Amino acid sequence: MGLGKEAYLEEGTEKGTIASSAASRTRKQVHNFRASAHERTSKWYQKYFVEGVLRQKPLKPSKDGRHVPLRIEHVSPLIDERRGHEYISNTIRTSRYTVYDFLPKQLLFQFTRLANFYFLCVGVPQTIPGLSTTGSYTTILPLLFFVLLTIAKEGYDDYKRHRLDKLENANTVTVLGRPLTQRAAAGSAKWLLSRISTSRKPIPAIPDDHDDGDVDQDYKWRRVQWKDVKVGDILRLSRDEEVPADLVLLHATGENGLAYIDTMALDGETNLKSREASPAFKGCSTIAAIRACQAELVLEDPNPDLYRFDGRVTTGDRTVPLTLNEIVYRGTILRNTERAIGIVINTGEECKIRLNANQHPKAKKPALEAVSNKIVITLAAYVIILSVGCSMGYIIWRGSTEKNAFYLSDATVPFKEIIIGFAIQFNNVIPLALYISLEIVKIGQMLMLNGDMEMYDEATDTPARCNTNTILENLGQISYVFSDKTGTLTDNVMKFRKLSIAGTSWLHEMDLESEAEPSPVEQVVSFTPSKVVSRKSREATRVIPESHEPSIASPISITVTSPPLGRSSSHYGRRSSSHWRSTGRPDHPQPELTTTDLLEYLQLRPASPFARKARDYILCLALCHTCLPEVKDDKVDFQASSPDELALVRAAQDLGYLVMHRSSQSVTLKITSENDEKTETYEILDVIEFSSKRKRMSIVVRYPDGRICIICKGADSMILPRLKMANLALKKASEVRQSADMEIEMLRRSEQLEPRNSFGGRPSLTLARRSIGASVPAHLKKRPAIERTQSFEASKVRRSEDNRASRPSLGVRTVSFDIAKTLATPSPMSPSPIDNKFSFIDDPLINDDSAVFTRCFKHLDDFATEGLRTLLFARKFIPAQEYRMWKKIYNEATTSLVNRQEMIEEAGEMIEQSLDLVGASAIEDKLQKGVPETVDRLRRANIKIWMLTGDKRETAINIAHSARICRPASDIFILDSSKGDLETQILAAAEDIQAGCIHSVVVIDGQTLAVVEQSPRLKILFYTLIPTINAVICCRASPAQKSSIVKAIRQRIPTALTLAIGDGANDLAMISAAHVGVGISGKEGLQAARVADYAIAQFRFLQRLLLVHGRWNYVRTAKFIIATFWKEMFFYLPTALYQRYNGYTGTSLYESWSLTVLNTLFTSLCVIVPGVWEQDLSAQTLLAVPELYVHGQRNMGLNIRMYVGWMLTGVLAGFVTWFAVWAGYGGVLGMIDDEGLFAQGDLAFSVCIVWINVKLLIVETHNKTSLVLGSFAITFAGWWAWNAFLAAAYAPAPSPYAVRGGFTTTFGRDPLWWLTLIVIVCILLSVELVCKTVRRNLLVARLWRWPPWKGGSEGVGESVEEWDLELWQELEKDPVVRERLRKIVEEEEEESEDGSGELDRQASEGVGLGLDTAV
Repeated sequence: MGLGKEAYLEEGTEKGTIASSAASRTRKQVHNFRASAHERTSKWYQKYFVEGVLRQKPLKPSKDGRHVPLRIEHVSPLIDERRGHEYISNTIRTSRYTVYDFLPKQLLFQFTRLANFYFLCVGVPQTIPGLSTTGSYTTILPLLFFVLLTIAKEGYDDYKRHRLDKLENANTVTVLGRPLTQRAAAGSAKWLLSRISTSRKPIPAIPDDHDDGDVDQDYKWRRVQWKDVKVGDILRLSRDEEVPADLVLLHATGENGLAYIDTMALDGETNLKSREASPAFKGCSTIAAIRACQAELVLEDPNPDLYRFDGRVTTGDRTVPLTLNEIVYRGTILRNTERAIGIVINTGEECKIRLNANQHPKAKKPALEAVSNKIVITLAAYVIILSVGCSMGYIIWRGSTEKNAFYLSDATVPFKEIIIGFAIQFNNVIPLALYISLEIVKIGQMLMLNGDMEMYDEATDTPARCNTNTILENLGQISYVFSDKTGTLTDNVMKFRKLSIAGTSWLHEMDLESEAEPSPVEQVVSFTPSKVVSRKSREATRVIPESHEPSIASPISITVTSPPLGRSSSHYGRRSSSHWRSTGRPDHPQPELTTTDLLEYLQLRPASPFARKARDYILCLALCHTCLPEVKDDKVDFQASSPDELALVRAAQDLGYLVMHRSSQSVTLKITSENDEKTETYEILDVIEFSSKRKRMSIVVRYPDGRICIICKGADSMILPRLKMANLALKKASEVRQSADMEIEMLRRSEQLEPRNSFGGRPSLTLARRSIGASVPAHLKKRPAIERTQSFEASKVRRSEDNRASRPSLGVRTVSFDIAKTLATPSPMSPSPIDNKFSFIDDPLINDDSAVFTRCFKHLDDFATEGLRTLLFARKFIPAQEYRMWKKIYNEATTSLVNRQEMIEEAGEMIEQSLDLVGASAIEDKLQKGVPETVDRLRRANIKIWMLTGDKRETAINIAHSARICRPASDIFILDSSKGDLETQILAAAEDIQAGCIHSVVVIDGQTLAVVEQSPRLKILFYTLIPTINAVICCRASPAQKSSIVKAIRQRIPTALTLAIGDGANDLAMISAAHVGVGISGKEGLQAARVADYAIAQFRFLQRLLLVHGRWNYVRTAKFIIATFWKEMFFYLPTALYQRYNGYTGTSLYESWSLTVLNTLFTSLCVIVPGVWEQDLSAQTLLAVPELYVHGQRNMGLNIRMYVGWMLTGVLAGFVTWFAVWAGYGGVLGMIDDEGLFAQGDLAFSVCIVWINVKLLIVETHNKTSLVLGSFAITFAGWWAWNAFLAAAYAPAPSPYAVRGGFTTTFGRDPLWWLTLIVIVCILLSVELVCKTVRRNLLVARLWRWPPWKGGSEGVGESVEEWDLELWQELEKDPVVRERLRKIVEEEEEESEDGSGELDRQASEGVGLGLDTAV
């Protein structure tokens, strides 16, 4: 029997799979057809309308580039060869419309909406006299009002964007030109020219004392607005000033003529970059020198490539190239350089940053509109069928009755008029009020979102803000989140966190201790150039103890699958004084001793071998960098090239080695100990800079005692091969990696046995059923609880070396790993008596290179798995003779005019050999508050998270670990076009994922992505692989590439909704390309926040925005739409049935004035109030159980099945209402007081009004607040007041509707009329409540199956997201469940505050969730 059932299930599964794949193929074919049709239409539109009619042809490339002469003043405006007129202005526009195209675009957009087009088709014929039985303008006027209202709202939203654009265009910059008085007196001959050219509105000239003595009798530095900057203008920038246009650098006051720029807003990179003026502009530091320099620049045409620039500059007979090294782009900020001068080469929308932006995005539509349009189509078909049916009924009636009635002679109505009349009469089955009320609902939802104090950031006084309220429901259906890194996930604040010296690990948390104490002065830090590469992080395994709580005896118990853990950090041997815990590995034990203890040891035993090694390490920190100290207010501050370097120098200062002075020739240190303070000066001989190829930086210094030493810091992959004992080091690193691979494999296998939810994730909660009577199947009563397997025996883990050997060594797959905890190490990772805390340092193994290598590499892996950015430090003392020989080679390299960079790298390679390992450092890139918890919640909500950043690969992977985008046991697949055949890498990754993968992450860089985009086959392979991936990290991505990735996902997975979140100008294109754009009001300004659809202050608010407001708004809007269609179907069916009794003449059952105000007065609140205030589940439930978010992803709130069900109930209720009215007050049951049409029609109208409001406000609304009940009372009382008003105000004219006095004197006093009303409403209510009660009980008993042929129980599945909504609503009524859900949410919020992360979340969940009462 069991085998038969299994075979049946397998057969059913196979059939289901075949059907699903066939449906998927059909959908794909339809999508491809639509895409092809759209592409052809776009080409036709571009060719014939844009180019033919509007004469807007694409610009042809210039013959010899863009020519820009270096002149202070141009006799005539510079002409763009491609256009034939002036270069475009420097005005930028992020708004979507202009004054000229706003109305045409909006009209086109509004009437491409299916419903609006339908009403237009109905409203136009209705205005023809004689066709309509319901008035001539009842459709077209409300339609125009609604459309104009929507257009006005969209116009206001765009006006706000325009105002923000105006603010940016009004920023000022210093430009070289004639003073205002001289320009005014230049003569009338130039007046016309000045009017033709772009009008300038200069701010009064800068006072002379700001000119630094740089004066000229004809020209002066003056301030103008950004919008008035033109190509060819000469600008002067000051420190920390933003660049307003693309420039060629002429002069900079930095050391060696360098200017340092911050490109974070452009490419997302945190390190500053250096720019240097071309030798052709040597001396262009004064107005006189600029006037004397007669140079001409020839430049490439504007293009979006950020990483390449081609041009040349000619001075006299000399021509030199212009490369990226001399160019400064708009959006960058001048840092650590007092002054810089440049000439403008690109302005406005032709700047690189604007070419990478999605400049004029289309208006976004809600995803529910697609479902709504399908419903409109079906209802339009229903209206046509109903109209044709009634028209045919009229023809039949005309043949049987009309021709025999003498009083109807010559009254025949043509068929075309009768069918149009019926179409007009029934057109409100598709209600125009749907869209008018929907706008009101969305305004209410927007105000609710804006007013949520849970998304208010007190630190910055920034609330959440909705800029686009048309797509609020999209927030509840997101499947992909594309996030920027810097400023979005991180604060771009680096903190030195750990160090490894001689095989011992120490925690550095002096900054945490200082942060815990109130500080009256906040230190301000600036940055300067250098690049530090962090090492690729590898996740480590996590061994978590398990325990069980006695379960509460209840019918239903919800148990968290994550194992319980104690909150006390002492469980791991961490002392209570420690403030820090890793966000990527919150369960990871931290070193018992800190750098404070290290300083104590150095005081106690200054002459010990370990003390000497520790001081050497700290000295390397203090010397190997390019930071410049500054004394401000008697405090030493630093200009640093990057936050990494600043963190290292700060750490050296904390450890007693303060950099007092640094120049290109020397470094002065103040070395402080408890009883001593001294100053030492080290001579800087050479600095071999960091480069992306070298991944390391070296400095050659002369010690005070005359010894010459090279200190090198960099990625471990670069340092290890250059150590004196490189072979031993590489061997030990390999052993550590193999051990970690073994354990990570065990962890993967362990996690494979864990229960999984319906979308493959680890569930937050599982359901354990206990006896609730005979309704529970026996196998459920005996079902054992599923427990997590703690570990596997190593002997059971088999690794296929043959498979490994058969694959090319491309580095395609890497893993996160940790070495086995059984590895013997003297590192202070476990508690020890304080009197004996330094005993491990006396271990003789600290002088054993083999042991030190093993422990140091183990520490490196621990650091990396915690998401820390790691560096290795090494050094070597060089004999003077050897140094002089090398110096000669190095000088030749630095002065070479050919292949200079390659020769410098080769020279560095010569001296960076046979180094001695000094130690390792770990720097924390601080995440924003609550980021890991938010990412974890979003993952549990079946949302895939992609990180798109312009930063380096290693940095991006480290942050992914910290933010939990990469999980323990994640399989990381690195796709790199420089490492071999890309197709082989993609196929290998797909093979590994298909073989079984708990959590997969793909890492790809911008260069590799460009290769993929250029190859159709690679593109197909890549985007076929992507849907199977859990997370993607895209590094070194340009803004245009970020946008193209989002667009590709939208195209390849049309059913998935995307969200892009960022905070900088480099994120604008991505934000505009996604279905939903979220901007963070961050440090990079408000560019993203003003362009995005929604703006929040912190990434952590995204979880509430999606899981709570997204879910609520989706449910509200879906219920609003379906309820509106239902009430119209129900309301108009009685009048359609009535046509049989009036000869299909089109006579309405309802009185016209009541019909006119139906959707305004009597059925508006019943859909608007739930549409704004309904909460199907509480916020704490939605946050505690993120899996419930799939409700919107799976379209469970509005789909064809639900629509058909609601329409059938509407039809049945309509039939019951009409025939009950006909039977009760149509003369069937006896004498009635009023036999007129109005009495019967008003009875049917009253039944409809009462039942619509009872069902929608009382029966269907879950969150019954006083506002909901008040709305019902107002509508109910208002209907009877309206009847009394009509009875008094209606003129006593002859009419089929005897309204005058009817309600007050005739049928209103008839008990039978009221009895019929009450009986019909009671029948409808009883049927509704009985059906809901039966379904509820069957759900709780797991006996509900709908449709009946569907296998398994629909209401209570094994996964919480499959539980029926009504069951969750019942669970919320239990105080025990509510309390425990509340505790889960509160504890996670506390963890977000203190950074304890996932560890404590698991502890809180492990308590379990029980119900003490039966559901």
